[in-house]
Amino acid sequence: MTSSVRRPRAAVAGAVLLALAGLGLVPAGANAAGSLTLPLGDQDLTETRSAQTLTDGVTLTSIVRGTEPAPADQINTTTRGPYSIKVLTIDPATAKGYVKATYGPDLAKTEPTTALVTGAGALAGVNASFFTFTASQLYPGEQVGLGLFGGKLLSEPLADPAETNFLIDAKTSKALIGHLSWTGTVTNKKTAATLPLEFVNHPPVVPAACATLTAQTDCAVPGDVSLFTPEFAAATPAGAGVEVVLDRKGCVVRTATTRGTALAAGQTSIQATGQDTISLFQALAGGCVTTALAVKEENGKKVALKNSLYGVTGRGLLVRDGKVVEQPTGGSFNDRNPRTLAGTTKDGKIVFVTVDGRQTTSVGTTMAESAALAKALGLRDAMNLDGGGSTSMAVNGTLVNHPAGAERPVGDALVYVDSKYAN
Repeated sequence: MTSSVRRPRAAVAGAVLLALAGLGLVPAGANAAGSLTLPLGDQDLTETRSAQTLTDGVTLTSIVRGTEPAPADQINTTTRGPYSIKVLTIDPATAKGYVKATYGPDLAKTEPTTALVTGAGALAGVNASFFTFTASQLYPGEQVGLGLFGGKLLSEPLADPAETNFLIDAKTSKALIGHLSWTGTVTNKKTAATLPLEFVNHPPVVPAACATLTAQTDCAVPGDVSLFTPEFAAATPAGAGVEVVLDRKGCVVRTATTRGTALAAGQTSIQATGQDTISLFQALAGGCVTTALAVKEENGKKVALKNSLYGVTGRGLLVRDGKVVEQPTGGSFNDRNPRTLAGTTKDGKIVFVTVDGRQTTSVGTTMAESAALAKALGLRDAMNLDGGGSTSMAVNGTLVNHPAGAERPVGDALVYVDSKYAN
């Protein structure tokens, strides 16, 4: 069912407000006078909305604010818009499916959001985590921060307080938005010797002072220690250092004095560079280890890594407990850009938002504007996911927004699967 809503006259404002409230989309400015305009650009901009029910409990709302194309040289400064926004709302109370995070053939590759939605057998979805992109030609899809899939921690959250994480339990549809922390250790089952892990599925760096050494075990400078799983890529990162492959019981399968190998199902490997190569060998003396990964919420509460849990990484908390979070200004990241947002409403709805940008037909939003937008859409908690050229929303494998340029392959996506959740 599709309906169109223009800025209403007072006579019909109450009915429209009730309809939008049912979607969790009542703007902050909504009042008895029927003001339904979003806090973007000048107050007199014409705003149109259309809402389409995709399936039980899932609605796609399209909002266009402003009618005149922006002058190309004023996209970053105009107060006249236009703004083109898509809002995907999932109501767990009536929806028959579930939300999860997904990636392509492996973590290191990128795929368009449309392909990720189709590959997951999903009805709809949006791009999700920040990823290495052009910073890594070998592993462009690697998440820069948290990557949690089916209870498996496949990428560790960063210590950077600006990182914001979105957690979703596919079984209960309970979502959490906040900053997570983690710890990882490898402990020898026989000697109890413990070695801290620094990364999960992230290439370790060879210390510059030891880059020319034939053997990293001769290095006197600390390096990195990284855990790798078969989900990372066809092979683990190659280079100087040492690598130890473990079977599913944590026992040593093979050891190499250079890095780079293929992992079979159930195997993991630990790579080390610099002086940490010696520490790795010492920790593994005796043959078998226990690998422990733990994730905690901001309040220190441990996150249960159950099979139904998924998590992705964003940057920038926008709304917390119904209050707008003050945003930094200045710099290209905080200026107007295409945006992808994720949030939840007070009554438990899950909401994904895309804002097209860098175009005369939609100028995008600053971080401050994004926070105001999220609040106006009725989100109690909201965060900023990867945006820019990555911003994309797909329904039935087809883009419903207009990315800035061709659709960009991304590292992962948040999707809605319209079927009963099964472990």
